[in-house]
Parts: sequence; C-alpha cells; structure tokens
Amino acid sequence: MVSKNETHTEHHTVLTYWPSTPRTQRVRTADVMFPLRVPLLAVLVSVALCQYYDYEYQPNYMQGPSGPNCNQECDCPIHFPTAMYCDSRKLKFVPVVPTGIKYLYLQNNQIEEIKAGVFDNVTDGLRWLILDNNQITNAKIAKGTIDKLTGLEKLFFSYNNLTEPVVPPSKSLDELKIMHNKLSKFPSGLLTDKENLTSINLQHNQLTSDAIVGAFKGPKKLLSLDMSHNKLKKLPAGVPASLEILYADYNDIDSVGAGYLNKMHSLKYLRISNNKLVDSGLPAGVFNVTSLLELDLSFNKLQSIPEINEQLQQLYLQANEISKFDLASFCKYITPVNYSHLNHLRLDGNNVTHSSMPPDTSNCLRQLSDVIFE
Repeated sequence: MVSKNETHTEHHTVLTYWPSTPRTQRVRTADVMFPLRVPLLAVLVSVALCQYYDYEYQPNYMQGPSGPNCNQECDCPIHFPTAMYCDSRKLKFVPVVPTGIKYLYLQNNQIEEIKAGVFDNVTDGLRWLILDNNQITNAKIAKGTIDKLTGLEKLFFSYNNLTEPVVPPSKSLDELKIMHNKLSKFPSGLLTDKENLTSINLQHNQLTSDAIVGAFKGPKKLLSLDMSHNKLKKLPAGVPASLEILYADYNDIDSVGAGYLNKMHSLKYLRISNNKLVDSGLPAGVFNVTSLLELDLSFNKLQSIPEINEQLQQLYLQANEISKFDLASFCKYITPVNYSHLNHLRLDGNNVTHSSMPPDTSNCLRQLSDVIFE
C-alpha cells in the first residue's frame, strides 16, 4: 500500500493519507478488552477523520490564543503562527490572508466568492489551501487569486460547485483533490509542468472519457489517480508509467484495451467495480501483469474468470454472472515453484459454489486463505 506522512515542524501539522485500504482488512473489536474499547474508539474516529479530510483538524480549544498576525475573522495560534484557521465560521468569502501564512483552512463555510487581492501577501508562500465544503463556482473566482499561488503544494477543493478544474501555477503541487463537484471537462495541458504531483482525486464528478483526453500526461511522479463515480466509458488514457493506484469504480466502462496495463509497470491496485464490463471487452491476458497486487472487477457482467498473473494477491469478482471455475485463469502451469500467490478471492453473487472448484485447486491456489462463494 501507499502511505505518506509529512510533518511541518513549524506548526506540528501532520498530513497522512492512505490512497488504498485493503478490502479484506477487518477490525476485530470483540478481541479488545472492555476497558480499552473507549480509547480504541477514539483512535479509530480520529483516524477516520484524518483519512476523510486528509489534513489535521484541531478544534478551537486545542489551538490556544490567536496571534497578532491574523485576519480578524480567523484564528492564528501563537504556537502555530504560519497556520490560519478560518473553518466552520459561516464565511461568505475568503478573507485577506496576511504575510507569513503558509497553511490556510477554509473548509465548512458558505464561501461563494474568492475576491481579487486576498492572496496578494502570500503568492509564493502559501503551501496548503483547504476549501472543502463551500459553494464556490468558477465564475466567482477572480483572476489574480489562485492563479497567482506559485508555491502551493496541496489544493483541496472538494464539495463545491466547480464545472472545470482550478489548478494553480505552482510546480510544487503534489496533491490535488476536486471531489464532489460538477466537473464536466479537464482540459489537456493543465498539468503539463506538475512534475511533483503524486495524487489526484476527481471522484464524484461528471467527467467523460472525451473530457479527460491528455489530462494526465504531465505528472511524471503521479502515484494515485481516483476517477470513481464519473461517466467514463474507458479507463483514462495517457496516464504516466509511475502510477501505482488507479480507481475507476462506478463508471460506464465496458472494456479494457489490449495492452493497456503493459505500459504501467508500477500499477499495484486497480479497481473497476460497478461498471459494465463483459467478457468480449476483455482481451486475453489483459490483466496478466506482474506488478498488480489487487484487482477489483466486482459488480459487472462477466461470465468467466479473467486470466490473472500468479503474483496477484487479492481478486474481487462478486456480483457478476460467472458460471465456471476455470483453474487456467489462475495458473498456466502448476509446479513446486509455479503457483498462484492469491490470498483473497470473492465469488459470491455468481453461479459457482465451492463444489465448482477442480480437484487440483489446492496445488494452484496453495496460498489462498480466504475464498467467499456465498
């Protein structure tokens, strides 16, 4: 899995995100003694919030008194003088940001407009800009605002009303999140110089395959791309070979092009669940690539198990129309050194049962620890 931790010592803010969580991961609270349940719950809630927001949130009572270098609408804790907290204050517009602020929290407001001049004091100094859960439209973002932020590293713009992406000119940008908006296009060239960009999340928008042609050719270090809950009819084209995580759940994808994965030598986690995949849309061996560890093809219209590589560890095929358990899909050859490394397999919601497994299954799937048929 890909995990990332960044610590900004100036104000002790820790960023943590996990682009991929194992589908088979379980938390067994029953195994925890009663006196530990309350602290454990607190930890789990804290982790859940961190994963959702992708940035550390400190309630007002934990921030301490505000310092003098701050907008009156916000708080700038004296212990964290480069952070300005303006979240959850029913703000209608972005306040003017004073010199020296690097981390700006504006989530959970009623912001509709970003006026010209609000970022003039921090054009090259602002590092994080958090604008989630507001009411911002493209028409109300004035020129000379976000398009002047040359040092921005993280831009979170989820749960707004954008119809096209807003991308700062910063070459230092490493994370871009524009989830739950109304994006209908992502023009090519916007990310051309974003060589440090590692994570893009565009889930829950209205993007079609034609609308993202050439959109992802620039970032040479891109690790994670989430296009779930859009209107794609095929997997994104032109993604960099560095990509490790690709999510395209809940789209209209009915096929995968021959050789699509052959150029993605680092891809480990691929999810295409809840689409319209059919057998005729999957060329022979299209998923037989050595890098892949997790493959989710659940909730599609497949009638047979596609051929996978022996290195794959997790395969999700539940809720398809599979009626035959073909061992050749998992193992071309079975020898003491040639066998599948599959650990977890889901086939529930299909037309196969445990009795459908051939006698030689245990030799091929000798590392299988979890198989679900019903």
